[in-house]
Amino acid sequence: MILSPSLLSADFGNLESELAALEQAGLRWAHWDVMDGMFVPNITFGPPVIKRLRRNSGLFFDVHLMIRALQRYLAEFADAGADLLVVHAESTVHLDRTLRETRRLGMQAGVALNPSTPVSALENIVELLDLVFVMSVNPGFGGQSFIPQSLNKIRRIASLLQSCGSKARIQVDGGVDPANTPELLLAGAEILVSGSAFFNFPPYAERLRVFQDAAGHASTR
Repeated sequence: MILSPSLLSADFGNLESELAALEQAGLRWAHWDVMDGMFVPNITFGPPVIKRLRRNSGLFFDVHLMIRALQRYLAEFADAGADLLVVHAESTVHLDRTLRETRRLGMQAGVALNPSTPVSALENIVELLDLVFVMSVNPGFGGQSFIPQSLNKIRRIASLLQSCGSKARIQVDGGVDPANTPELLLAGAEILVSGSAFFNFPPYAERLRVFQDAAGHASTR
């Protein structure tokens, strides 16, 4: 299991310190929820903030775009230091082109699916994917409750990836906490995004151990 804490629930006034604290606690990834106020109602941060904080962080920057007209900004996110760029299948009619350009710019490419978006949206782009991102809440706000039907969706995606011989990993975001971690991992998820269920329970090293212990329960089932 990889845990990628969502900075949407971090202290926005001290993001540099938050990233340093995550790294010191043993985390390897940090999740950036980029929102434009159009694709989703909320507005967060963009490439300049990520670029500034990239300088002093050794974490893997997992960048989730919830924006419209995203093709305009791919190069900016690459320049800002994104390691992985996740785009929504619902946000562009040129998904194939977007994924190819993302990879050409040197980033890993992922696709996010909203709760109502079918797994079939992945069928013609599987070979371009490093990651499939399952939204287990409707995007735009932190602190929402997990949608139980997401477990079946994860299973279907895992089956599709296996049948295609894909090595893409499955990431889940929305209502993820230690209680549902075993079920998510057993369904096929490998990377878990957690916001308020992580940042609201410091110290971070101890909270990471709680998630790791929960993941250990999945391996014994």
